[in-house]
Amino acid sequence: MDIHIVAPGDTIASIAARYGVSPSRLSYDNQLNEQSHLVVGQALLVLKPELIHEVVPGDTPSSISSQYGISALELLRNNPFLSNQPYLVSGEYLIIRYDGEKTGSMETDGYAYPFINRPLLRQTLPYLTALSIFSYGFTPEGELIPVDDAPLISMAQEFDTRCVLVLTPFSASGTFDNNLVTLVTNNLEVQNRVIENLLLTVAQKPYQEVDVDFEFIRAEDRIPYVEFVRNLTRRMNAVGVMVSVALVPKVSADQPGLLYEGIDYRLLGEAANTVLLMTYEWGYTYGPPMAVAPIPQVRQVLDYAVSEITPAKISMGIPNYGYDWPLPFVRGVTEAANIGNHEAIEIAALNNAAIQYDDISQAPFFEYTRDGVGHIVWFEDVRSILAKLNLVTEYGFRGVDYWQLMRPFHQNWLLVNYLFNILR
Repeated sequence: MDIHIVAPGDTIASIAARYGVSPSRLSYDNQLNEQSHLVVGQALLVLKPELIHEVVPGDTPSSISSQYGISALELLRNNPFLSNQPYLVSGEYLIIRYDGEKTGSMETDGYAYPFINRPLLRQTLPYLTALSIFSYGFTPEGELIPVDDAPLISMAQEFDTRCVLVLTPFSASGTFDNNLVTLVTNNLEVQNRVIENLLLTVAQKPYQEVDVDFEFIRAEDRIPYVEFVRNLTRRMNAVGVMVSVALVPKVSADQPGLLYEGIDYRLLGEAANTVLLMTYEWGYTYGPPMAVAPIPQVRQVLDYAVSEITPAKISMGIPNYGYDWPLPFVRGVTEAANIGNHEAIEIAALNNAAIQYDDISQAPFFEYTRDGVGHIVWFEDVRSILAKLNLVTEYGFRGVDYWQLMRPFHQNWLLVNYLFNILR
């Protein structure tokens, strides 16, 4: 595996020739067909095949997998375009195995809204241990507010991907309401009704996990919230369903602020089967321009987390997005646009901007001017994702969890597949 940084004068053909790889596959792996031209400073993932199969008449994905002793999922992960290709094309080349050894094994998860683009989901599912469907809410009476999850569940089952029911304090209007957090954690009648309805749902639908994704928990609800998670875990585990809990990124037990004071890492780590660290959103819509998940800040959270929670119970959050800020930044006025990672590169291409890389935050960025207004963009690329995946190995975490899966990011999934055995 190599990471090539585009220099002036580079072309797809010249880069492919330099590394001895297929120009068309280099283009596909890096979504180069979606931009007008290569961008100076753009990072390209270069994967070198060790074994390639040329499709002949009569071949099927099953016969090719059997011929080389690999699983159907392995074939899809190495050739993700096959997930949406109705038939094999005679003469096309499929990668059976890449050059290089896996560095380890881990679980992968990602959040998706019910309206996710179906071909995108189908292409992503082979890389996922679990699919978190966002999100069930609940009423003050403890009745669940479901989503149209049947199509996503059906697709996940095709790929043997575990389904996760995400529970958030969303009201009937679809908005976050932390009064619901106080209610469900302190009113045992409502709490038991929510749990009973969750038990009924997982009995009717093939959910194998419930993810509790509560934020802005009041300080006075800290212990009641732990007891709610403990109660839910006990009752779900009794029917063979796991419980995970999402944790905002804290750096100390007594960190002040509404976002942090109601979250107890140690007790929640004990109460739930697993936890997700939401290690993103340092750069955010209304905040000053910076990387979404800068490595020094992420490390602070990880160091605190492993002092309170067994690393094998932890999944590290990874952002699948970036932000575009108009300049100058004025707090309370400036609003950044949420963008996809490859969308960021398209913006750079359209505005003839060169991409730079910040070695401290380990994230790419660039500046440009449009209609007389300056902009700065921070996003993720193969370099910043590699830096995050290295942390998973370093800390011994169970895996990663992506917020979210709504935008394509070929580099990420191919890199994950190259480095890790994806557990099922």
